Amino acid sequence: MGLNLVYIDGQTPLDEEEKEGLRIKTISTREELDEFEQYNIEKAIQWMYSRKLKKEQLLSEKFIRELHKKMYDDVWLWAGKFRTSEKNIGVRSYKIATELKMLMDDCLFWIENNTFEPVEIAVRCKHKLVSIHCFANGNGRHSRLMADLIMEKVFEKPAFSWGGNNLVKPTDKRNLYIKAVQLADKNELQPLIEFAQS
Repeated sequence: MGLNLVYIDGQTPLDEEEKEGLRIKTISTREELDEFEQYNIEKAIQWMYSRKLKKEQLLSEKFIRELHKKMYDDVWLWAGKFRTSEKNIGVRSYKIATELKMLMDDCLFWIENNTFEPVEIAVRCKHKLVSIHCFANGNGRHSRLMADLIMEKVFEKPAFSWGGNNLVKPTDKRNLYIKAVQLADKNELQPLIEFAQS
């Protein structure tokens, strides 16, 4: 039967090889995929909050990959592995590791030098992370979780609410989120900061 996905605005299509990485071959629709991914993500959140992390550990390629793997490993064979295909968003696949290293170094610098307020550091990191688009799937959810971790583990402040809704489903809140991300792409970060806290 195969995986037949309908994409909504802001979702990055998977190529056929990436779809073949589906571990649960009975999944055939977006709804089923979302359900299994959400269950996997909930397990990852439990794992994540049981750990103590220094900012240098959190802001590393190793942790970025490990978190993605924990979020999606029950569903995708390529969980935690950088994408090798080109997408409608993100840097060229061969630049992912370099761009990620620069982002992690920048983020550590911002934290150590109080360059921005904590909320702005977390949202800037989230936005750049999703712009790099490290993985074939799950970049939005992964980058939001990273922002939440920065708030909680680095700054000891509450995680973001991200509009209080499921941003995977096509809702008005998701539309606001996508618009805020698009404005951040144009260096207008304030709407995304406001959305994160809404």
